[in-house]
Amino acid sequence: MSTVTITSPAGKAEGTLTLPASIFDAQASIPLMHQVVVAQLAAARAGTHSTKTRGEVSGGGAKPYRQKGTGRARQGSIRSPQFVGGGAAHGPQPHGYDQRTPKKMKAAALRGALSDRARAEKVHVLSAIVAGDAPSTKSAAAALAGLDLGRQVLVIVTREDTAGIKSLRNLPGVHLLPADQLNTYDVLRSDDVVFTHAALDEFLKLAGAEAATVAPAKKAAAKKTAAKKDEPKKDEPVAAEKPAEADADEAAVAKDFGPGSHAPLEDGSEPAGYPIKGNASSMLYHVPGSSFYKRTVAEVWFDTAESAEAAGFQLPPSQREAKNEEDSK
Repeated sequence: MSTVTITSPAGKAEGTLTLPASIFDAQASIPLMHQVVVAQLAAARAGTHSTKTRGEVSGGGAKPYRQKGTGRARQGSIRSPQFVGGGAAHGPQPHGYDQRTPKKMKAAALRGALSDRARAEKVHVLSAIVAGDAPSTKSAAAALAGLDLGRQVLVIVTREDTAGIKSLRNLPGVHLLPADQLNTYDVLRSDDVVFTHAALDEFLKLAGAEAATVAPAKKAAAKKTAAKKDEPKKDEPVAAEKPAEADADEAAVAKDFGPGSHAPLEDGSEPAGYPIKGNASSMLYHVPGSSFYKRTVAEVWFDTAESAEAAGFQLPPSQREAKNEEDSK
């Protein structure tokens, strides 16, 4: 399952959200998505093109000249297709371009498109477009800028979110859709897909999928409560404290990932000397400066790329290909 961070309009993390695998980790069929997109674009055509035949053009009722004796080719009307101003032969006529596409095919194509974006870490979740009920294009643009998005962005909102709709409707490169209108074509033509939390819940409900699992962000109050629980009671013998060096050594090596790895700190920040992020869900690692680095929630940190690869992690496919090309030169 894919895990994404819920981001507030101010750019702060408000927790993590596990996307259901039935929607965001499905098999993507390129021929199926192509067929559905072609059908959608065909259905959008008006089909109102029309030309007049020789019988529909005004005039031309009389024979232009006699049948014989002129030396010219015989003609019966000046509105025949060979004359200027005459009718069109076999010209386009109004008709529909609709293609029948079963609902299950449309649903499967949409699942494949969303899964492709989720696997590329291009699905994002905002708690809201703007804070409060007052629209603000400036605040909405800042909220999107904090997500490190591509040029074309698809934003999914609820129909009741008037503040979010008014805030984003004039931004270039941003396409707004209500949750009940999400479709394969708009997902594929966008670089990133951004849901509001409410819109994601509404879409999953309409799709008949299980709700996304939310893990709230760690708070300082929780740390204090845990510290109080750890305090020894009265008349209870106090265990000898471990040296600070021993605690550091235990925290330095993350579970199951071997030497050169480090477990995340309590506040989620980077441990000193461990700049490389690892995502255990996808078994990919990201180096500083890469396109996915800022968007990745680190589940383990590594000191070098060699340590990450020794633990079974790999670069994302696009960066892996670029690295192989450099090594072959």
